[in-house]
Amino acid sequence: MRNKTGFLLMLALFSCFGIMAQTFKVTGTVSDNEGNPLPGATVFSPDRNTGATTQGDGTYEIEVLKGTLLLEASYVGFSTASKKIVVTADMTGVDFSLKPGVDLDEVVVYSGLKKAEKLTNSPSTIVTVSPREIEQFAGSPAELLARKKGVDYFRAGIATPAFNIRGFNSNFNSKNLQVVDNRFSSLVATGLPLGPLVTTIREDTEQVEVILGPNSTLYGPNAHNGLINTITKDPRKYEGTTIVGNLGVNGDGNAYYSLRGRYAEKFNEKWAFKATAEYTRAEEFEYNDSVYIDRNADGITEGYPEFDLDNSVRFFKTEASAYYSPSVGTDLIATYGHSNSTYLAPTNVGRNQIKDWKINIFQLRFKTKNFFAQAYLTTSKTDSTYSIDERTKQYYRGIDAGLTPEDAAGDFSYASGALFIDDSRRWNAEVQYSNTFLDQKLEMVTGAQWQLDQANSKGTYLLDENDDDYINVGQLGGYLHLDYELGSGFSAIGAARVDNHEVYGTNFIPKLGILKEIGSGTLRLTYGQGIAAPTILNLYGNLFSGLILGNAEGFTLVDGTVVEPQDVEKLTTFELGYRGSLAKNLYADVNAYYNINKDFLSPVTVVGVATQRGDTPMSEVQDGFAFYNGLVATYINFGEVNTYGADFSLTYTFTPKLSMTANYSYFDYSFDEDNLDNDFNNDGEVNFLDFLVNAPTHKANLGLNYSGDRFYGSVFTRWVEEYNYFSSFQIASETIPGETYRGVPIVENAKSADTWNYGPLGGFVSFDLNGGYRFTDHFSVGIAITNLFNEDLREFTASPPTRGLYLLETKFTF
Repeated sequence: MRNKTGFLLMLALFSCFGIMAQTFKVTGTVSDNEGNPLPGATVFSPDRNTGATTQGDGTYEIEVLKGTLLLEASYVGFSTASKKIVVTADMTGVDFSLKPGVDLDEVVVYSGLKKAEKLTNSPSTIVTVSPREIEQFAGSPAELLARKKGVDYFRAGIATPAFNIRGFNSNFNSKNLQVVDNRFSSLVATGLPLGPLVTTIREDTEQVEVILGPNSTLYGPNAHNGLINTITKDPRKYEGTTIVGNLGVNGDGNAYYSLRGRYAEKFNEKWAFKATAEYTRAEEFEYNDSVYIDRNADGITEGYPEFDLDNSVRFFKTEASAYYSPSVGTDLIATYGHSNSTYLAPTNVGRNQIKDWKINIFQLRFKTKNFFAQAYLTTSKTDSTYSIDERTKQYYRGIDAGLTPEDAAGDFSYASGALFIDDSRRWNAEVQYSNTFLDQKLEMVTGAQWQLDQANSKGTYLLDENDDDYINVGQLGGYLHLDYELGSGFSAIGAARVDNHEVYGTNFIPKLGILKEIGSGTLRLTYGQGIAAPTILNLYGNLFSGLILGNAEGFTLVDGTVVEPQDVEKLTTFELGYRGSLAKNLYADVNAYYNINKDFLSPVTVVGVATQRGDTPMSEVQDGFAFYNGLVATYINFGEVNTYGADFSLTYTFTPKLSMTANYSYFDYSFDEDNLDNDFNNDGEVNFLDFLVNAPTHKANLGLNYSGDRFYGSVFTRWVEEYNYFSSFQIASETIPGETYRGVPIVENAKSADTWNYGPLGGFVSFDLNGGYRFTDHFSVGIAITNLFNEDLREFTASPPTRGLYLLETKFTF
């Protein structure tokens, strides 16, 4: 299959090189709103990956191919401006006038159609973290997503921010796809976003975009609740050397430091190169959770602190990319990335100690006017990551059995399945063709994607058995997207995707929409579907000696009941939105949506005593059969629920340098209490404990932003309504009289099964502050403060309360 992929890629490359294309010159000027030229401004075509820098008189000249393209002009301290033009001959007078201040309706994004487009014209609800915001923030770009509408943001510690969109969150959430430079950024076996494991650093991040709601037609399974897309900087647009250092302290008084660097150079019209590196070290917030263990004859469990806890946070990351342009508008880009990470990660059953987890990426991209092709390999490796919860329990089992503390803490402490080894890889390839027809009125994007997951846990948490026993799962998908200008400001979109997966078969995913330009904004109405796919862990998991098994083949229970193999979860969405100006200086981005969710991917659940997994007797598949006798917990599909909500964002510019943004999001759900298919926990009653929506009904934030010639800064406050949260063994809830969870009464500030219920999440108002000063064009100093008043904020389970983080940054650019 790998040879087939290579053939498709080579075919696309030779087809592209075979096109004889004539080039034309586009010239113009870039000035400020008073007509003064802006030397050193950038004019760039994101869909052709070519551009130029203005001369001393503000003029520019670029060479492009015939056809429709989008040009954007940018300059530090000014908003970006963009124009869509049709090139049929040399063009003069393509001028740009830039205004000081923040980017609003002129932002160019890349996620909604897999091509460059104005944000106001996107058929999807997209929020962006702009280059300006990243440049003027001394912390992680992930932190800036907390300031956006519709995004549930959780600080699960210093190293592990978490995201969710439109409900159904968990401590093991794979429903939000992450993409970096067109490559999927997720772990092979679990499907979890790479998050802190990514190889990209902040100084090479140009823009971050978040699609709210499904976008599976273009990105496939698991672009379900949403998509987070990171675009890195092109070295031809962002040349130079940047060296950045951060020194800081968290609210417990523990040190934080980070050193990062980026080098980028355009050597000539054909070659460009960039390289980045980062080393970060910190200490996690002080927190040691209780692990509850039965060590008494009367069955009473007692709490013990997490054993051998290591609060160290360490990241090493590096990337390098070479850009080769054999002709105008044609690029061949080779990228290598590596990261090595150590930190604490929350899960459904406590925390994992991530130890020296290594990610490598190898990516080759080819771009020209109408074609895009890529192939990439992602590898994942760790030999010493473990479950703190299970290792703690096993340690005390050893003590009770008479072992010395030294012997109990050694290999014995990993013997019950605490250790997670990963040596997995993923192969991806994609070809894409785009063009315009019918006098530029019809735009088409079509393509195919292939993926082969090869997971190997060396027998520690999957149904593989040895170093060479890879679990291979392949899938192939194709998509077609059409965008047609109807006239009078109307346009229509239609998209479809077909995916075929080795385990759960074929799925068809459609999307339809209509857009209407109204003044300087666009009104949109869309219908779309998405699917969330079971992960390799869901399908082939083997945890705790086979007590938890993956459900790729189904189970037969002792009473003859058949537990069906796990299938995809389905989502249908209807959405209405508007993005644009309401009045002078007032910009709005609002949307309302209604979702129909079917066939949920359940959390792990006990299904009973099984005689077979598929056609295999349980005695042959369950490692601990002598103890469990076929008792099994697994993953199933169930139920239907409707979710609905709205997101509102208003930005008002007091002056070109000063603006204020207010965001508010509402979310709620409903279900049929008489439909027993919704009774996931099989207690004979359908209620909220069957669905575990895990999202606040209301959340809001407010930010004041200033961006001057030298000084910049912002003040940001966030409110999250208090809400109850349940995720496998993790619980954060108020007392609910008469209700139980996993057989234990739901009582706040009390033990719940194997964990402690500290009470609901949210219910706080936090304040953040950042600012900076550019002393020269080559040297600046910035600060970033999250949780200004150092409060204990309950944001996530199996993680410490979030306290303050105070960073000082120095930046040198050459």
